[in-house]
Amino acid sequence: MIRLLTTHLRPYRNWMLAVFVLQGIQAVASLFLPSLSADIIDKGVLRGNTHYIWQAGGVMLGVTAIQAAFAISAVYCASRLSMGFGRDVRTALFHRVTNFSAKEVNLFGAPSLITRITNDVQQVQMLILMTCTMVVAAPITVVFGVFMAMRQDIGMSWLLAVSLPVLVGILSVVISKMVPKFRLMQERLDNLNGVLRGQITGMRVIRAFVREPIETRRFHEVNQELTDTSLQAGRLMALMFPTMNLVVSSSSIAVVWVGGHRIQAGDTSIGALVAFLTYLTLIMSAVMMATMTATMAPRAAVSAGRIQEVLTTDSSVRPPASPRSDVTVRGLLEFRDVTFRYPGAEHPVLQDITFTSQPGQTTAIIGSTGSGKTSLVNLAARLFDVSSGQVLFDGIDVREIDPEILWQRVGVVPQKPYLFAGTVRSNLRYGKPDATDDEIWQALEVAQAADFVSNMPGGLDAEISQGGVNVSGGQRQRLAMARALVRKPELYLFDDSFSALDLATDARLRAALVPYARDASVVIVAQRFSTIIHADQIIVLEDGEMVGLGTHEELLKTCQTYAEIVESQVGQGVPA
Repeated sequence: MIRLLTTHLRPYRNWMLAVFVLQGIQAVASLFLPSLSADIIDKGVLRGNTHYIWQAGGVMLGVTAIQAAFAISAVYCASRLSMGFGRDVRTALFHRVTNFSAKEVNLFGAPSLITRITNDVQQVQMLILMTCTMVVAAPITVVFGVFMAMRQDIGMSWLLAVSLPVLVGILSVVISKMVPKFRLMQERLDNLNGVLRGQITGMRVIRAFVREPIETRRFHEVNQELTDTSLQAGRLMALMFPTMNLVVSSSSIAVVWVGGHRIQAGDTSIGALVAFLTYLTLIMSAVMMATMTATMAPRAAVSAGRIQEVLTTDSSVRPPASPRSDVTVRGLLEFRDVTFRYPGAEHPVLQDITFTSQPGQTTAIIGSTGSGKTSLVNLAARLFDVSSGQVLFDGIDVREIDPEILWQRVGVVPQKPYLFAGTVRSNLRYGKPDATDDEIWQALEVAQAADFVSNMPGGLDAEISQGGVNVSGGQRQRLAMARALVRKPELYLFDDSFSALDLATDARLRAALVPYARDASVVIVAQRFSTIIHADQIIVLEDGEMVGLGTHEELLKTCQTYAEIVESQVGQGVPA
């Protein structure tokens, strides 16, 4: 946590200094009030000196006004400090996460990353706020409060020497037991977010298979785990404050008891007893305020560690030390003896893949489920880096190209197309912000989406819900394809993007795509052989290995795997 705070609080040094000064002045001002009240009792009330009472009372009002003004200013500065810190950390986390490759996202998990950017940052932010508004004044109050109390009556100082260590010892034991509970709470909050996110995303599947009772039970289990852990931590916190109150109340009773005997013996005055009791209350209150913050510190420390873990994790897809930007506008894609293995996997998902996709050429990839088709597309777009071999774009290894330049020249339509909340226009301009309406309509025409978009209320200004849930699967796929087409990149990567289209729409889209992307290299992953029958070359994958390469007619004669795929689909009524 120290590293996180020192890094992101550095720009706020002036605000921190202001908080320390303001809190210090406020704390010192509050310590003069008990002494003034003692003087009013001893020199004013007991002697009947009304003039002195008014005079000292006016001073007390002035000190109180100063104390209030500085306290308000300190809270304002502390709020600016903590809110600015939270904003900067969330920004740093967001930029770090958006630079992650799919490997790091899978490593942390989307639910955990969401929790770290929101809840974890809030925990640290609240600790900073509480520290600035309470804890800064606490040491000053304790140190100077003990000194001022001893000035009033040094004979009762032993009460402070007993009560303070007892209070601190009890708090230390309780807080040490709270740390693992808070760490477990954050982990179980991740689990809860993961289950809830999956259930919301897969709501249609849950209903289709009548899994509501089972999913309800799953959510209840993770929710109960979080509840049980929270209750354990809550019980410790609930134990803390009554214990502190018991120590404070016992100390106050002891001061009155001992002080009464000392007054009777003539060793002290009533005013000194009242002042000492007030100082004791201030000191104990300062310790309690510090304790309130200390109860937040364990959870904030856990959250800070989780935040720092994300900030110190580098993406496995790193920009080169000396990135090359001399990429020609061609779109030549080459795989040379490419092998790829997911982290922790025993066997590679792709092995010894070699092929070339020329500009103006359509390369199709087909194979059974789990044969590595999507992994191959991800390597072409450098969403992952190869384990061995090379992926080259226009003759340059993609690991040597500036990622921004590479991604500007690649248009990807993922297997699960995603649309952002906004309008049709804002979604299609996602890859090309300056695209004109004419360019957008042209892309929609090619993607066979112009008809249904023109019929939507508002046309290009029609609302699109997050994830595109207010349009059908086929419409979502066509809009995602139009989004890639608007960019007019040198390399198109269609990852099973035709699966939700009927055969007639599929055929029209492929026919319109040929003249539109005639100068680009096109890579199409497909399940239906009818989608790729006219491709310039077809790659057949089986268990991560390339078992066939050629045209449709050639593969029917030379590749048994491809022939079996075609035969199985023809038998199901898929036209050739």
